[in-house]
Amino acid sequence: MASRHLSRSIAMQSLYEWDFAGKKEESLDKIVQKNIDEFGPGLEDKGFIWELVRGVVKKITSIDKIITKAAPEWPIDQITIVDRNVLRIGLYELLYGNKEDVPPKVAINEAIELAKTFGGESSGKFINGVLGTVFSEIEKK
Repeated sequence: MASRHLSRSIAMQSLYEWDFAGKKEESLDKIVQKNIDEFGPGLEDKGFIWELVRGVVKKITSIDKIITKAAPEWPIDQITIVDRNVLRIGLYELLYGNKEDVPPKVAINEAIELAKTFGGESSGKFINGVLGTVFSEIEKK
């Protein structure tokens, strides 16, 4: 597994656990470190994991508003925890990430792969639809 993909997986698992446990900010660092130790012991660049997790948490309010707008028939608390956090990571990379490091289409494809790996049967299509909608809006501007 490529290191960036593994980093995204660890970030998603960490955000999932944090979200499931009630989004207590004081527990986030411990959760991320535990997951890095467990799932990424040989990973060279652990900084990307921290960038994703901290970036998502810092921008979570605006990211969740975008999810609500792009998927109005799905209230944020009714989206599965996996899909919700895959969307958060994908949107963070799409909107706030370095476009030279991660082009928008790569961010979308990576989110779809995470959804297929960790989510349900229709997660990949759902993630693709929401991120595709947001990307189309960005392209118009």
